[in-house]
Amino acid sequence: MILGTAGYMAPEQAKGEKVNKRADIWSWGVVLYELLTGERMFKGDEVADTLAQVLTKEPDLERVAPQVRKLLRRCLEKDPKQRLHGIGDVRDLLEDRPAAVVLSPSRLGIGASIAAGVLLLALGIFSFLYFRATSPPGPVQRYTIAAPLNTTNLNSFAISPDGRYVAIAAQVNGKFQLWLRALDALEAQPMPGTDDATYPFWSPDSRHIAFFAQGKLKKIDAGGGPAQSLCDAPFGRGGSWNREGLIVFSSGFSGNAIQRISAAGGGPANVTKTKGLSRFPVFLPDGRHFLYLVTRVSVDQNGIYLSSLDGEENRRVLADESSVVFAAGRLLFVRENTLMAQSFDAASGKTMGEVSPVAEGVSLLTSMTGNYVPVTASDTGVLLYARGGGAYGTNQMAWYDRAGKLRGTVGPGREPAISPDEKSVVFRRLTALGGDLWLQNLARGAEQRFTTDPSFNQAPVWSPQGDRIAFSSNRSGGVHNLYQKAASATGQDDLLLADGNGKVVSQWSRDGRFIVYSEFDPKTKWDIWVLPIESGAERKPVSGTPFLRSEFNEVSGQLSPDSHWMAYTSDESGQREVHVRPFPAAEGQWKISLTGGEQPRWRGDGDELFFVGADGKMMAVAVKAAVSSGPGTKPSFEPGAPQQLFETHLAQSIDAAFEYDVTADGKRFLLDTNPGGGSASAPPLNVVVNWSRSIPPSSR
Repeated sequence: MILGTAGYMAPEQAKGEKVNKRADIWSWGVVLYELLTGERMFKGDEVADTLAQVLTKEPDLERVAPQVRKLLRRCLEKDPKQRLHGIGDVRDLLEDRPAAVVLSPSRLGIGASIAAGVLLLALGIFSFLYFRATSPPGPVQRYTIAAPLNTTNLNSFAISPDGRYVAIAAQVNGKFQLWLRALDALEAQPMPGTDDATYPFWSPDSRHIAFFAQGKLKKIDAGGGPAQSLCDAPFGRGGSWNREGLIVFSSGFSGNAIQRISAAGGGPANVTKTKGLSRFPVFLPDGRHFLYLVTRVSVDQNGIYLSSLDGEENRRVLADESSVVFAAGRLLFVRENTLMAQSFDAASGKTMGEVSPVAEGVSLLTSMTGNYVPVTASDTGVLLYARGGGAYGTNQMAWYDRAGKLRGTVGPGREPAISPDEKSVVFRRLTALGGDLWLQNLARGAEQRFTTDPSFNQAPVWSPQGDRIAFSSNRSGGVHNLYQKAASATGQDDLLLADGNGKVVSQWSRDGRFIVYSEFDPKTKWDIWVLPIESGAERKPVSGTPFLRSEFNEVSGQLSPDSHWMAYTSDESGQREVHVRPFPAAEGQWKISLTGGEQPRWRGDGDELFFVGADGKMMAVAVKAAVSSGPGTKPSFEPGAPQQLFETHLAQSIDAAFEYDVTADGKRFLLDTNPGGGSASAPPLNVVVNWSRSIPPSSR
């Protein structure tokens, strides 16, 4: 449908195509031309004649003073992609001060001084309207707002485009979810239905919030209500929403491409084809181009890239390995623990001027997330940032007994795995390039680096003899595959299994015959597989075999010491629960947890099963099991009632497979905990109103 006044329609509007604010810029250019010359730009006897001129006639700018021709030419480009993207760019296209412009008198007798005044008036009106919508008047104001009470992990946050609210993904009292806070309120409020939420981002009208949770990209009304799942996103790492109702996002897999999907849902499609990890896309104002971060390729290819929805453009604009925010005509990113601003022309996709510091002490959150910057900015000139990165406090691996009493500390690290002789522990530590595995001798405290590849290595497990360690790594193309290496940390890292699907190791069976792992398939989500290991030839495994594939997520597979039972976590009931099935596959399934649970571990004799409850408490279940004794008999498995042992205060890293291990006798637990038993709280968020005014004039 074509609506509007013919003489002032942009060409795309005259064709009945979709329009955006660039159609208004065309109309503004037509009005300005007529104010300066006193003549209509497009005039026909009939509406059809006028529309034909709009579509075919090139504007004659000879009667306009040279100083403003460049401005009008950019406003009156037939192709909206070539037109000014914002009215605020008008000032930059004037070749002289408006008051100095000398124009030819029009046939209506308007003199040069009047015409110049008209230009000043037009610029003033439109600049007021534009800047009122993008940057509130007044001085720079700085203050802080508190994170939700008892926050021990601040994952990410995003301010609404209108600058009124901030959505915070945080771990509070052991639970991850979204919290919503008005900037003029005293505290944040939890948002029901957002369990496990990470990396929120807003719709352009500030009415909806999109986020990642439970392997899905979801959205929820900011005013409340149920969350709606849009598509699978196993390891969502950022997204952006344009005014045409399209979302670009990183799912963590799908060949590591940035994907696009309608905000109404449907099937996602790949957009980019860059190697390495693609993370944290951010739309530019035209809603067609976007910026995103590429890591894990090479020094000369990593950095911030510019691409488009059609995938035709893809080039690096900055070498910094940092996620990026675009606001007030600038790129915001972190360099050497400092938040920096770089002027950026969104129309040409080029940086301009010098880089200027905005705030010190702002660090990247480096892990498999891919260098996330804890920064967000609104369209109204409000900036929020967190000092010290996104996750607060240093996690601590510590020993606890069954009563929850602290029995000693090991040091910072994640995903601890105790050696079969209980003399060593292997664990993961974050690095600037991802994550490496380390070994520690528990008696001496001496540490040794186990992996050195600049990638994300995780989920280590010991062979039953303690002579080898299997783990997952994304060193080859960004997808996590299975590797093994001698526990002495000598020799090469041997590839065990690789294909197009991501994998996470969960166990090397006690009899040495199987490596248990979870694999993500876009059709069936997370499934449990086993990799048979040939006897006497551990370096030559055969291909993996699926143990449990369904429409639900099944992870954290753990074979019992006799390899007759598989414990695992599944969300088939709508929340994560621990289950047990016979191994190999046979009839029977038993639910172990009653009100939520995950991360099952067996006691060394197989008579007890541990897991972490939904409330963060360590739980224990006594079991009595018997395998089938012959044809026609069924396996027997009798789980007892879950018993609460102690409050774990686990760090609850969103990228950890297991956050604890237990000794064979079931008496000591090695946990990845928050410092101070989980009592530490995140520092406040820093708020800067009119932040762009704080940048030195030479860098604006």
